[in-house]
Amino acid sequence: MSSKTFLVTGGSGFVGRALIERLSKMPECAVIAPVRGAVMSFPPGVCSIPCTGLEPPQDWSAALKDVDCVIHAAARVHVMNESAADPLAVFRLVNVDGTLNLARQAAAAGVKRFIFISSIKVNGEVTAPGYPFTADDKPAPLDPYGVSKFEAEQALRALAAATGMELVIIRPVLVYGPGVKANFLSMMRWLYRGVPLPFGALDNRRSLVAIDNLVDLIVTCTEHPGAANQVFLASDGEDLSTTQLLQKLAAAMGRPARLLPVPVGLMDGVATLMGRRALSQRIFASLQVDISKNRQLLNWTPPVAFDRALSLTAQHFLDTRQS
Repeated sequence: MSSKTFLVTGGSGFVGRALIERLSKMPECAVIAPVRGAVMSFPPGVCSIPCTGLEPPQDWSAALKDVDCVIHAAARVHVMNESAADPLAVFRLVNVDGTLNLARQAAAAGVKRFIFISSIKVNGEVTAPGYPFTADDKPAPLDPYGVSKFEAEQALRALAAATGMELVIIRPVLVYGPGVKANFLSMMRWLYRGVPLPFGALDNRRSLVAIDNLVDLIVTCTEHPGAANQVFLASDGEDLSTTQLLQKLAAAMGRPARLLPVPVGLMDGVATLMGRRALSQRIFASLQVDISKNRQLLNWTPPVAFDRALSLTAQHFLDTRQS
């Protein structure tokens, strides 16, 4: 890769941290990381600069000086129990208005390429088994987070067309890896403790993406000429059921998987009665993606095999587990 300067937002997040770590090790690459609030520890050579947030009227002009590529990984993220009175308005402020504010200033500063980390939720929430989403499917976001990401994509496309700044959109599925939080971490804790789980009879199919694979795809898209003005989906290229995932994860931790074969219809009905339909969908339904476009346009395949990535995730959990 030729000498480049990158501005990476979201450096405090799971994806942003891993991306900055990777870029900082690449020769002749400079990395600028905006930081909000507390001082963060970045790898040597990374230039951290203060910012007040993503929302307009944040001034990015100083940070964007001499930047070749912006990788926008920061966002107001999806949460299961949203508490805002008008969630869409709050998501739009950060994910749409904030993104467009940064992109406009990037284009004005002469940034050549803008990479937007979007979400598979732009495609939709579920797929029929064997019928994965593709990068060129008609978007069908359903929740406020997915809608805000789609609206940001639309605004960025219009800006790119008007200014000539190259745009790359990447929509990851569930990201996992060493240090993962949220639901994936909860699953590891349940399995480690030997908690019986009623997920022994699930025949769905889910796509996931290891953090190392996602970062590798992003880095590929920073320079590959075929990535310009394209949309890519990100996954490991290996789909499995929730039952299979739990079994593999337990084995990676050296623990038994105590999975009870409770009928899916029964669990789904109970979850619906309890107002947990969204959580039920994430566990029981299928969500597959097709990454053949990545192979065809970028000659990219996931460099880390699923079993290896899962083993690294489990080992990190075991090494850092609180006794």
